[in-house]
Amino acid sequence: MEVNIVINKSAGLLSIILGLIFIIFPMFSAGMVSFIVGLSLLFFGISAAFMGINMRNNINNTYPTITIIIGIIAIIFGFLFLFYIDALSFLTGVQFYLVGFIMIIFGITGLVSKMSRVSTFTSILVLIMGIIAIALAAFAMSQPIYIAIIIGIVLIIEGIAMLLSD
Repeated sequence: MEVNIVINKSAGLLSIILGLIFIIFPMFSAGMVSFIVGLSLLFFGISAAFMGINMRNNINNTYPTITIIIGIIAIIFGFLFLFYIDALSFLTGVQFYLVGFIMIIFGITGLVSKMSRVSTFTSILVLIMGIIAIALAAFAMSQPIYIAIIIGIVLIIEGIAMLLSD
């Protein structure tokens, strides 16, 4: 039981330190995340492509071809994250865009269905939240510094929670 407490406290302290680094050096932090994601995708892509090539000799279905295609796409994104795209803002933006579009579709669907007044009201709220999510996506992609600072704040809050937990 004490080992878990020590691990939890250590993780909390590490989370606070990382949070402070993200807040104090937001551009460095965003760049480091982009670098790590880029390298990971690059190595994954190379591995997947070679695995697909090796499987082509043994398996005669579409799985090896799909594996090769996924590997090539991962290699391309790996290079993009290493040299061009800020991974942190890109991934956050894509996530907000996806959630926003889904919320807008649900909101419109709810308005068209006209089930009840409550349903109409909630559909309007979901539609508004979808529009806000898309606005946040555009913001996240254009302002990676603020996303890094927000992540830093969340890391500090989580770290404090881990330190205070039993």
